[in-house]
Amino acid sequence: MVVFRYLIREIVLTMLAVAVVLLLVIMGSRIIRYMSAAASGELPLGLVGRLVMYQMPGFLELILPLAFFLGILLAYGQLYMNSEMTVLRACGVSPMKVLRVSLWPGAVVAVIVALCSLWLGPLGKQQISEALFEQQQHADFSILSAGRFQNVGGRTVYAASMSHGNSQLNDIFVSEPQRTKGAPAEVVIKADHAYQVRDEKTGARYLVLDSGERYSVEAGRMDAERLTFASYSTKIEDNLQALEVSEMDAMPSAQLWGSHDRKMRAELQWRWSLAIMVPILTLLAMSLSKVDPRHGRFGRILPAIILHIAYLSLLLTAKSLIGNSRWPADVGMWPIHLGFLILGIWLVKRTFGHKGAR
Repeated sequence: MVVFRYLIREIVLTMLAVAVVLLLVIMGSRIIRYMSAAASGELPLGLVGRLVMYQMPGFLELILPLAFFLGILLAYGQLYMNSEMTVLRACGVSPMKVLRVSLWPGAVVAVIVALCSLWLGPLGKQQISEALFEQQQHADFSILSAGRFQNVGGRTVYAASMSHGNSQLNDIFVSEPQRTKGAPAEVVIKADHAYQVRDEKTGARYLVLDSGERYSVEAGRMDAERLTFASYSTKIEDNLQALEVSEMDAMPSAQLWGSHDRKMRAELQWRWSLAIMVPILTLLAMSLSKVDPRHGRFGRILPAIILHIAYLSLLLTAKSLIGNSRWPADVGMWPIHLGFLILGIWLVKRTFGHKGAR
């Protein structure tokens, strides 16, 4: 039917517009985070694009339910503003028929969210973990450029050239803060060569400098401590932990299925809950989209967003309580879904009455 295709198109177009805006905002903040890590020398710039791409399913599983919710509110709110809903009802298209039409794109969105939360999201997080682990294992200086002063792990590093496949720096200069109390504030090191080694037992990385001099200096003072060395090593701090994902987030859903571990059961229920939210949010949005033309279609946006935040916050709280053995895992998050489902049915009946059920 042409009317139903028109309604679905309005919902989908509005949802896509909202999703793009939300995706750009979230991606922007994540790109800034990764670019900051790249600027400090913790990540090669070429890895930033891959990390953002791997994060995309995780973004979508959270964005799409909210975008679909707001899409119905804005699309149907505009139809009420233009009195199109009144015309549709006069032509025999009841609110319940409109609701049933809305559930079709809702089912498609729910399937996409389920694919992202159950499969693509964990897979992307696993790829992020592998990429960061691979970067930590690198023994080269691919994040550096010869002939430039760069900040690496809190140090200012300059190398005239590189050799041996970027695994060795030549004519190197390093400036770093002094870590010994009572000593001059700055340490300056000049060496002929530098390379990285990794301790097999601890996994720690060290920068080894050959044939050089070490100066402990302080601004405003004429004297300095000078030390010559044949070999000098300093630990390289790995600051990628803040970018890593937890092992639970990267675990495949098939591995979570049937587990008796409470945290794993909570994680699996959370992944399913993101898809279950979509049809329930459709019920809530259907009633909230009915607005008075004098108030405008944005009149109920704020209450709707608060309702969505409350729904999501309760699910996150339940996930934490289940994982901490403070809520029965068998009961899980189902009472929250049931409560909002009852609320959605009640709002629909209250908004449209029994006449809208035809």
